[in-house]
Amino acid sequence: MHDSAALPLPEQLALQAQWLAPARSRMLRERGIARRQCVLDLGAAYGTVTAELVRRAGGRVIALDREFTALMHPQGTFAGALRAGGDARALPFATASFDLVLSQCTLLWTTPLESTIQEVTRVLQPGGALLALEPDYDGLMEDPPSIETRTLWLAALSRAGANPTVGRRLPGLLAAQGFQVRVALFDSLVPPASERFGFLRGLPLMPEERERLSRVERQAQALEGPWAQVAHLPFFLITAIKPRL
Repeated sequence: MHDSAALPLPEQLALQAQWLAPARSRMLRERGIARRQCVLDLGAAYGTVTAELVRRAGGRVIALDREFTALMHPQGTFAGALRAGGDARALPFATASFDLVLSQCTLLWTTPLESTIQEVTRVLQPGGALLALEPDYDGLMEDPPSIETRTLWLAALSRAGANPTVGRRLPGLLAAQGFQVRVALFDSLVPPASERFGFLRGLPLMPEERERLSRVERQAQALEGPWAQVAHLPFFLITAIKPRL
């Protein structure tokens, strides 16, 4: 799942989880999280979302990540969950083990994506659900042009081994596996958070890209007013149901 060189800090992942909380909560509620008996938090990292799954699920929750240091981090929030080290491309679970799998910005980091989709398909029970909240950085919208960082994100994420356009790719890949797929997007736009630059700075940037990022950040800080700038990253909110036999 997460590459240790690109794994954000616990505080950054907590902020990301907070941004996505309304959409994630709605998706979990719609898929009857309280009735789910075995839930997989795919790419759990420090357990930022695991605690929510434990609180809301009707059965056990397993938090999986390939970074052992994240699973054992003192700031991890895994109380009530089982922790498992493993790779999403070869999940260490039996076929049809789970009735719900959650991926929040995890499929972004799995390459090749097709192998992970096949594994998720295998471990899901018939009628089980994959809930995926995944971004599409090629669709990043920014204004004014002086604060544009889209090309920096695309280059740095690709350099780190990520799938920058994972959001737009997932529906077709899941449909090809027989899933019934529903896709939603955010229905509102909010003023951008300055913390986005910290996420980007944590990726492998070239020296000239770091200089450019510093210039962009200074220009963004100089803009006054809540709507003086726009930075909107599209998230694909995907509900995929595995067919029943």
